[in-house]
Amino acid sequence: MKILPLVSLLSTYLLVNSINIEDNAGQFFSSGHTNNWAVLVCTSRFWFNYRHVANTLSVYRSVKRLGIPDSHIVLMLADDMACNHRNPKPATVFSHKNMELNVYGDDVEVDYRGYEVTVENFLRVLTGRLPPSTPRSKRLLSDDRSNILIYLTGHGGNGFLKFQDSEEISNVELADAFEQMWQKRRYNELLFIIDTCQGASMYERFYSPNLMALASSQVGEDSLSHQPDLAIGVHLMDRYTFYLLEFLEDIHPASKTNMNDLFKVCPKSQCVSTPGHRTDLFLRDPGSVLITDFFGSVRKVEITMETINLTDPIKQVEQSPVNGELQKEKYSYVDQLPVSEIIHQKPKQKDWHPPDGFILGLWTLILLVFFKTYGMKHLKHIF
Repeated sequence: MKILPLVSLLSTYLLVNSINIEDNAGQFFSSGHTNNWAVLVCTSRFWFNYRHVANTLSVYRSVKRLGIPDSHIVLMLADDMACNHRNPKPATVFSHKNMELNVYGDDVEVDYRGYEVTVENFLRVLTGRLPPSTPRSKRLLSDDRSNILIYLTGHGGNGFLKFQDSEEISNVELADAFEQMWQKRRYNELLFIIDTCQGASMYERFYSPNLMALASSQVGEDSLSHQPDLAIGVHLMDRYTFYLLEFLEDIHPASKTNMNDLFKVCPKSQCVSTPGHRTDLFLRDPGSVLITDFFGSVRKVEITMETINLTDPIKQVEQSPVNGELQKEKYSYVDQLPVSEIIHQKPKQKDWHPPDGFILGLWTLILLVFFKTYGMKHLKHIF
C-alpha cells in the first residue's frame, strides 16, 4: 500500500521537472526552433530576366550575412547571368545601376542550376523525395524544429508560376507540397515569399499550419521591375525585392525587428503594385516573430576564454574593481556594408568621349560650309 504514494510522488516530480524544462526551452528559443533553412529559387532563364537572378542572389546574400550557412541553403538558379557573354563585367551580378554592390560575391554555392531547376526537382527538395544518390548539398535536411524560408521569383499569373517558360507549378501543387512537409514533420514554422505578377494567388490555397506568406502583388496586378541599366539593356531588380534588400541591410543578428515591420516593406507608393500577406495559418502573433527567426541563424551562446571544470561546482569569477568600479568588456557587431547609402547615392558620372565618327563628321561639316561660302577658288588658302 505504501508503494502507490511513492509512485504518485515520483510521477508528480517528473511531470514538474518536464514542465520546467519546457519552460526553460521556451525562454531559450522563443519560436521553438533549433535550426534554420532557406530554399531560394529563380525560375527564369535568358538575359532579359537578369533581375530575377539578382533578386534571388540578394536574398541569398542577406541570409548568409545573418548567419545561415551554405550547408543550410538550397540555391536554385535557372540561368548563370554572371558568366553570360552579354555581361560587360563577368563574374558579377549587380542590384543597383551604380554598380557598387555585387550580390554574386566571391563564395556563391549554387545547388541547382540551368535545366536542373524544374518543378519536379523543386517539389522533391521540399518533400524530401530525392534519389539516394543525391548529395547532401542538394537536400533540405530539415526536421520538426526547423524554421524554413522559401523565396520564389520569376514570371507568374493567376494561380501559377512558370519555370523556364516550359512548365509551371500551380498554387494547389504548392499547397499540397507544404502539407506533405507538415505531415512528415519537416518544419516547425515556414515563411513563404514570392515576387511575381499576381503573387498573392499562389498562397490562396494554403491550408497547412504554422505557415506565413508574403507576395509582391495582388491578383490582377503586375509586379514591376526597377533599376534600368542602359549599359546592359535590362532592369537589374524587381521593386519588391529591391526594397526588401534595403530593409534587410539594416537587420543585424541581435535585431528585435519583427514581422509586422516586414509587412510594411515596399508600400504601394513605391512598389506600384499592392504587396500582400497571409497570417491566419500562423499560430504565433506576427508582432512577436523576429525577422531573424527566418532570415538568420542566431545561436544563444556565451564565449569565454577561461577553463571551466565541469566536475566541480562552478564558482563565479570575481572581478577586481578598478578605480572603485568593475570594468566590463564591451562587445559590438562589426559594421556592415552601408548598402542603404550605396543604393540611394547618385550614379558616378562617366568621362564623356565623342562617339565614333564625330570628329570626321565635324570636319566634313566645316568643309561643306566653307565651299558653299567661298567656293573652290579659295581652297588653296586651306592648304
